[in-house]
Amino acid sequence: MAPQDKQPDKESQKNKKPLKIIIKKRGPGGGGLMNQGILALIIFLLLISIYSALSGLGSKTEEISLSDLSNQINQGLVTSVEVKGNDLSVKYGDNTIKVSKKEENTALTTTLKNYGVTGEQLSKVKISVVSDQGFGYWILSLAPIILPILFVVFFLWFLSRQVKGAGVQAFTFGQSKARMISPDDKSQKVTFKDVAGAKEAKEELAEIVDFLKNPKKFLEIGARIPKGILLMGAPGTGKTLLARAVAGEAGVSFFSISGSEFVEMFVGVGASRVRDLFDMAKRAAPAIIFVDEIDAVGRVRGTGVGGGNDEREQTLNQILVEMDGFEPNEKVIVMAATNRPDVLDPALLRPGRFDRRVTLDLPDRKDREEILLIHARRKPFAEDVNLPLIAERTPGFSGADLYSLMNEAAILAARENRNKVFQFDLIRSIEKVMLGPERRSHILSKTEKRLTAYHEAGHAVVASVLQYADPVHKISIISRGRAAGYVLKLPIEDKKLQSRKEFIDDITVALGGYVVEKNLFGDLTTGPSNDLQVSTALARDMVTKYGMSEKLGPVALEGQGGKPLYGASLDDREYSERVGAEIDAEVSKIMTGAMTKAEELIVEHRKLLDAIATRLIEVETIEQKEFEDILVHHGIPLKKKKDIEHQE
Repeated sequence: MAPQDKQPDKESQKNKKPLKIIIKKRGPGGGGLMNQGILALIIFLLLISIYSALSGLGSKTEEISLSDLSNQINQGLVTSVEVKGNDLSVKYGDNTIKVSKKEENTALTTTLKNYGVTGEQLSKVKISVVSDQGFGYWILSLAPIILPILFVVFFLWFLSRQVKGAGVQAFTFGQSKARMISPDDKSQKVTFKDVAGAKEAKEELAEIVDFLKNPKKFLEIGARIPKGILLMGAPGTGKTLLARAVAGEAGVSFFSISGSEFVEMFVGVGASRVRDLFDMAKRAAPAIIFVDEIDAVGRVRGTGVGGGNDEREQTLNQILVEMDGFEPNEKVIVMAATNRPDVLDPALLRPGRFDRRVTLDLPDRKDREEILLIHARRKPFAEDVNLPLIAERTPGFSGADLYSLMNEAAILAARENRNKVFQFDLIRSIEKVMLGPERRSHILSKTEKRLTAYHEAGHAVVASVLQYADPVHKISIISRGRAAGYVLKLPIEDKKLQSRKEFIDDITVALGGYVVEKNLFGDLTTGPSNDLQVSTALARDMVTKYGMSEKLGPVALEGQGGKPLYGASLDDREYSERVGAEIDAEVSKIMTGAMTKAEELIVEHRKLLDAIATRLIEVETIEQKEFEDILVHHGIPLKKKKDIEHQE
């Protein structure tokens, strides 16, 4: 790990949850009605503006007085006059038109004679009278009155419709929000062929499929299929996908909902939604109900953890009642997923409810290769693509991580205007998924670059010399994600168990950069902060979780992530202050011993450290082949698979 930045620790990456973006629709009440009223008012003002603009279009015609009109008639300039009520439209010899107004209740000819127009001149002017009648006339006359009335009527209708919608939603507030996938929906259908790996899990669920397809043979022999199946595993291992695959294989309806969608601020709403969901499933039977993240509503009751409100507990009680009320011939299976089975209420896990638990582990090398092949569909690959090699270089990746890897590789190829995905795209995607994108704009000064190079070289030297540390595949001082530099260590083969010796070596490797900064540069930076956090947390787990302390012995004092055991509240501890002090002393002892070991190795292999750091300053990145050449040149044996087997 390098100065100024932190590398995400393995434990936090392992337990991270994908970010879910939830877009909440605003209801029809309150601010919604106010916004719609403002919109209606704006429309009304806009209509008034349009009407005013249209009504004012004719105002550009010049208006003349009767005396001017009389003089112009005497001069012979006027050819015709159109009389429409009291309005006059005067047409001249050059086809221009002007307007005027006559006296009320007086004939136009009489008025003109009074203004001195002679009968001879008047006879030369064509005078026509147009009566104010017809549909258009009345529309224009009544428009200023009718339009506001029509708008008020429309506005009242619009508001009543919204209020009616609010009332309907009030009645449907307690209805289930589950999404249903019909067995006839081919576009969303998933089968076991779409789920790679998880062989044991698929075998466990195959009999569920058989029961849904042919329940008669089970019922005739007196067998009752489990009512509830709990899928447990790390995030991204395919719990939801596997549940959908069971429904797809059986050809039944699939109702999916999140545990958090049951819980509302109003007491009783969640229980109502549970009842409605189970009623829907019974009507569509055979069917599968899938509750994702059930720990959101199914936590241990009475501990105060997770809110402890009446609404959540009532919702959980209703789930328990509905599951206990099933009959064998109803053919409704409840499946749920969680990555925190330790916090679930014991009543959920008793026989008759979620009595079958299926664990999904992270995929091994062969499973990863199969998952990569599934995600490789419809992706054009170049001839140099080697998926088995990618599977070897991705230990600890979940199915979701592998999907992200393949997707990032395709994005990289498209970004560089290539129509095929190459092997180096996949290699770069591994590091992008693990650590984040490169930050080439994050330029280090010469001093920082030298410090970072020696820091990462310290990690690499210690990892290469220690017997139980994973081999180094790459070293880089190019910023990626939050790290200013990184050492990529990957195990030679997948491991399900880790020994105390491996933990000690991992802590020693993590302290390699700290020791280099302290001893070679005579100062410390913020760079090793994440190394210290990761190694300290690992040392504490060794003492409190794994019983690897010689002084405290085989005692588990804390649960997952340093939390208390047995659902106790957060401020409760299962040990005294004296034992807490002993835990701190044991953690400090492990850390001090690892640091002393790292100091000895750095001093012993100083030439190797200088060679790696110098090469890093020159090229910024050292790949596995070049790094192994440097090790061989300095007499360090390479770690091979047979060596690991011999150690075990």
